[in-house]
Amino acid sequence: ELTVLGKAQEFFQICDLEGKGFITRQDMQRLHPELPLSLEELEKVFVTLDADGNGSLTPKEFITGFSHFLLEQIALKNDMIQQSEGETVCPLTCKETMGDDDDEEFQFSNLMDRLGAKKVLDDESDVKQLWLQLRKDEPHLLSNFEEFLVRIFSQLQEADNEKNELECALKKKIAAYDEEIQHLDEEMEQQIKKEKEQFLLKDTERFQSYSQNLECKLLSKEQELEQLVQKQKRLEHQCTELLSGKEETKVENTKLKMTNQELLRDLERTSHELSLAQQQLQVLQEEASRLHEEKEMEVYRVTETLQREKSGLLKQLDFLR
Repeated sequence: ELTVLGKAQEFFQICDLEGKGFITRQDMQRLHPELPLSLEELEKVFVTLDADGNGSLTPKEFITGFSHFLLEQIALKNDMIQQSEGETVCPLTCKETMGDDDDEEFQFSNLMDRLGAKKVLDDESDVKQLWLQLRKDEPHLLSNFEEFLVRIFSQLQEADNEKNELECALKKKIAAYDEEIQHLDEEMEQQIKKEKEQFLLKDTERFQSYSQNLECKLLSKEQELEQLVQKQKRLEHQCTELLSGKEETKVENTKLKMTNQELLRDLERTSHELSLAQQQLQVLQEEASRLHEEKEMEVYRVTETLQREKSGLLKQLDFLR
């Protein structure tokens, strides 16, 4: 056993050429030229020794586990030699050679630790019973059974790793769905805000355009009215001067009166047009107010429609997830 331990330490140093203090699956392949084992068999040995399943072996894990592996190989080789020489071993002799119950318990426990069975099996009694039965009755089949266990637990470990990878992928997809939902929610909010601002901007611009046009018309009419009033005052002043100073200019006065009457008619017409313009301005202002209220109602309806579409999209995304 001391020789085997020394050999195991030598093999660990061969694997750990960088001096990392641990070895990986790739490091284990360096033993291929040193041992009569294929790369696949070395991979199985590594899986067997990696009881905790962390993908690396410490010196203690490697030396202890590999020593047992070498001892088992030596014992298996001796059994094969004895069988080839025609030696027979009775069940009673096999029992005495393999040791007592404590040694069996230790070897089985060590085997289960190397296989990582505690992570997979809740109850090892059935496996233990079969292992003990083969050890006592069919010892030449024990190594085949242990190799079978190695393959089974390796496949179970791979299945567990695949399950963990699937769970990780599922979590990533859920996170991606949540991020997509949040992104869609932000886009919907920005779209609602943008459309609302566009409606309000268009309505405000049109209302301002109407107001400016009406103000321009009203200002023009007021200027025209002011000009007519000034002109009427000048004519009245001229008429007064003519009546007081020149009686003989009745014809001219008559003309002035007619002109005054025409100016009065123009003044009345202009006043009437101004009144109509003011009424039109009031009607337009009322219409603008009504249009503004309608636009607000339209914006509310559009917002409510977008909210319903948003709710439908969120339900579809939840359903897809």
